[in-house]
Amino acid sequence: MELTTTQSISGGPETTNMKALSTATVLFFMWGFLTCLNDILIPHLKMVFELSYAQAMLIQFAFFSSYFVFAIPSGKLVDFIGYKRTMIAGLLTMAVGALLFLPAASLAAFPLFLAALVVLAAGITALQVAANPYVANLGPQRTASSRLNLAQAFNSLGTTVAPYLGSALILGATVEAPKLGSLTQAALQQFRAQQASTVRLPYLGIAGLLILLAVALAVIKLPPMGGLTQDFRPDERGSSWGALLGHPQLLLGAVGIFLYVGAEVTIGSFLVNYMHLPEISGFTETVAARYVSIYWFGAMIGRFVGSAVLQKVKTSKLLALAATAACLLVLLSMLSSGHTAMWSILAVGLFNSIMFPSIFTLGIANLGELTSKGSSLMVCAIVGGAVIPLFSGFVADKIGVQHALMVAAVCYVYIVVFGLRGDRSATEHRAA
Repeated sequence: MELTTTQSISGGPETTNMKALSTATVLFFMWGFLTCLNDILIPHLKMVFELSYAQAMLIQFAFFSSYFVFAIPSGKLVDFIGYKRTMIAGLLTMAVGALLFLPAASLAAFPLFLAALVVLAAGITALQVAANPYVANLGPQRTASSRLNLAQAFNSLGTTVAPYLGSALILGATVEAPKLGSLTQAALQQFRAQQASTVRLPYLGIAGLLILLAVALAVIKLPPMGGLTQDFRPDERGSSWGALLGHPQLLLGAVGIFLYVGAEVTIGSFLVNYMHLPEISGFTETVAARYVSIYWFGAMIGRFVGSAVLQKVKTSKLLALAATAACLLVLLSMLSSGHTAMWSILAVGLFNSIMFPSIFTLGIANLGELTSKGSSLMVCAIVGGAVIPLFSGFVADKIGVQHALMVAAVCYVYIVVFGLRGDRSATEHRAA
């Protein structure tokens, strides 16, 4: 029985279940949409509450630190209720987080916005833990990266749409900030409440949509994942988290996820303020926010293309090439100005496209019964989206946003090395 379970995980089904894959891609879209709305919240709340870059990056810190806190509990949740019910629970938790934006806006309290983001991200974490390995195991293992890249392409569709809608619904409804230091405390609080209220209608609509998705998912029949679900049940042989230490590729992959998400989120978080700089584009925040969609649109196109290319090209090799291109584009943006600096940083999105699913599948490859624990560890590593942007915010306050992009460039260097090592690891595994 144990051998059958392991073979089910390693070999997977002979064909991809398209109905289940289509259902999962809707969830990928929603969490991409909500994650990318943070890129609009950052400049908006930065203005409303007079925040420094480091303080504004607390938005990403609150959001992405939830991955670290809730990833392992989410894995345990799958243990008790399974993949589908975990996805439903994630959607409902996300809806609660979206609804918490209403009192946060009414009270114009920045800490309440952060608390709402924590709850929202807790739900997204549950979706990530359940949906990523679920999609990876919906078909043959040899096409797992391709399948996950396809699902992530719809995640990128959400991230492409979010900045444009956020620009219209949130930034488009703001007014030019007066000299806040000249206002009385009562007038300042009134101004903040008025400007913060622009998030209420969008997040109320999001909450309603999430509830509808949860109900729809509840009535759809999805196939069980066979042996993979056994990984979340108590192992009579005493398998523990310590067993993961024997898989260096997983640990290196977790570091790769940490740095990749950190770099991607850092760039996305800075984009509106970056393009607002006179030496870059001098765009208004509303116009700049629309250009953020181009950054994420590149990621979407890259994932559709990458899904096809990965049918023919080794995942590790394509990952190394993409990370090299991303690093060079970041350096070009740092060392130039005007439209060259703007378009080179926006082009990074195209090469970010295949990184997360590629690092993820390389990291959890050949884990067998440890697949779920490895998945939880990889999702924990998304906390890089909390740490790296916050650190970059401190750097930006000291030396400016443009030079702070060096932090992202260093992250991409590691991913190049990880991709190059991936070929060697695959060879070692085959030899063993």
